[in-house]
Formats: sequence, C-alpha cells, structure tokens
Amino acid sequence: MSNSELAIFKPVTINQWNLRNRIVMAPLTRGYARDEDGTVTEEIAAYYEQRAKDGAGLIITEGINPVLSGKGTYGIPGLYTEAQTASWKKVTEAVHRHGGTIIAQLWHVGRLSHSDLIGGKPQAPSSIQAEGRVHKLHKPYELPHAMTIREIEDVVAHFQLAARNAVLAGFDGVEIHAAHGYLIDQFINERTNLRNDEYGGDLHQRLRFLKEIIAAVQKEISADRISIRFSEKKDDDSSYEWALKAETLAAYLELFRETGITILHPSTENYTKNWSDGLHFHQAVRAQWEHIVIGVGNLDLQTADKAIHDGVIDLAAFGRPFIANPDLVQRWQSGLPITAYNPTEHLSILR
Repeated sequence: MSNSELAIFKPVTINQWNLRNRIVMAPLTRGYARDEDGTVTEEIAAYYEQRAKDGAGLIITEGINPVLSGKGTYGIPGLYTEAQTASWKKVTEAVHRHGGTIIAQLWHVGRLSHSDLIGGKPQAPSSIQAEGRVHKLHKPYELPHAMTIREIEDVVAHFQLAARNAVLAGFDGVEIHAAHGYLIDQFINERTNLRNDEYGGDLHQRLRFLKEIIAAVQKEISADRISIRFSEKKDDDSSYEWALKAETLAAYLELFRETGITILHPSTENYTKNWSDGLHFHQAVRAQWEHIVIGVGNLDLQTADKAIHDGVIDLAAFGRPFIANPDLVQRWQSGLPITAYNPTEHLSILR
C-alpha cells in the first residue's frame, strides 16, 4: 500500500468541519506576534497559509491570549482587542482560500507569567509560586496573586469575548487550553489550588472554573465547534501524576458530556507510553469516550495511521514535523523524506 492510500489521508467529517484528511497541525508557540499589541503579522499569515496550501486537514493555532494577564512570554498573539481580531482575519482568509480549516486555541498561563510581561502580579487560584523560569524572559516565576471571585468572573468573561472575536475573525472553531499546568489546569490541580470556596475542595469543585469557561464560550460558538485540550502532565512539574487516574479521567469526561463537548485533545508527550493498566492515555480516553479524539504525542505517520485504523483516535496532530516541513502532508503522501526538526535552525524563523 502506498502512503496516499492510508486512512489518515482520507477526507472526514467532524461535526461541522469537512476535513480533507485526518492530519492536524498541532498548536505551536512561535512568539512572532507584535509584542506591543498582540496582533499577528503578514509573516504569520503566510506561515499558516503555507500549511493550509500544502494540505493540513485541521490547523489549531498557537496559543492565543484571551486577556493580557494570560500572556506567558514575548510575542504571544491575543484575541481581546479589535486590532487583534482584525489581524487574525488575514490568517483565516488565507487558510480558507486553500480549502483549509482553522481553529483558535485560547490560552491563559496563569501563574506561569511575570509582571515584566503583564504589568502586574500573575494570577492563580492560590498564591503558590511555580518552580523554574519564564520562557525567554529567563527570570524566576513570581509569587502569584490568588484570584478573587470578581477576577475569576472577569477571566471567564474574557474567554467569552475571545470566542466572540474568534467568530468575527473567521475561525471555524476554538480550542480551550485546559492542559499542561496553565491557569485552567492550575484550578484543577490539587497542588496548585488550595482554595476553600466554590472553586476549591474536591475534584468536581476544582473543575468548576473550566465548566464556567466552557459555558461562556458556548454563548458565542456552538459546542460542536469547541475542542478541549487536557492533560495529566504539567510543563512546570514533571513529577506530577493524577493520584487516582481512572477517577480523575472519569470526572473530566463526565464534565465534557454534561457540557455537550464532543471533541477532545488529550495531550501527552509520548503517545505510545503506558499510562495505566497497560493502556496509553488515548486508549484510556477511548475506552470511556464515544466521540471525537485527537491524538498527539511525538507521533509518526505509521503509528498515527494505525491508531486511526484501530479506532483509538479520529485525528492525529503533529507539531515539530510541521515546523520543519511546511509541505509535510505532500511529502508524506508522495513518500518523500521529511526534514528532521532542528530547534536551532527551525525556531529562529517562520517558513
């Protein structure tokens, strides 16, 4: 069988999205937005257009801030001003010209920020300092400010505003980034959420913040065009694991069903790594989830296609290969070799 005959290259309908294949360009922080105002440039539009032109089925953008307090490093784009929204129209129009589908990932880093970036103390569910240094700024994370109820409500409202602006900018959907130890995940994590109000306590209460954000976003865009990225792994705490794996996963899935979510993006560094009871993370999700699953985690073409063929995942997301190969899909379909990702070479430019 030639590569072009693989299941991963076949068109698929995912709710309202008619995708030309099952290959997803994963969200990739690049840091090339205008730092002073969070708008995206013609260079960024060309970057996404090239991947759409060369065949990506679904593009998930780099993380986009719904509010300034969500910014975690230099050059991160936003979707909370008219100028930012207008600048993203160049991107969505370029992608759509080539028959592509693109969704905006909404991302608030919470405590993983710094006052040099956002003009005030970072926000978090509790005043607990993260270990490590701020990306590109190279300063230690600061002690964050424990959010008041009013501040929580304000962030929820900004996620709704960002979803509204995503629609105005022409995006086909949104992804809520609830993974990797960022703000939403900080509320869910018992190590970073020590609150004793309605947003703290047991797991179901710690999931409340995510539930409210989903409800707010759904006021602007239908549930079947919303993806949720979630994970066990934390970018700032490599030792972290869910103490009760099965119970925690079940609580997430219960929330997603309750809120009408049908597209999940479970995130892990290694797709094939054993997670629990002989299953990897995506297999554990599939065992309890009847809807759409996006696979990710250092996948290669053959592993991804087998996972799709076996019904474990519906779409397969690739990150670093798309940075190094704008024409990744065409290369795979034609059986051509792909360029190996080299951070020194590939992170310094958009191509």
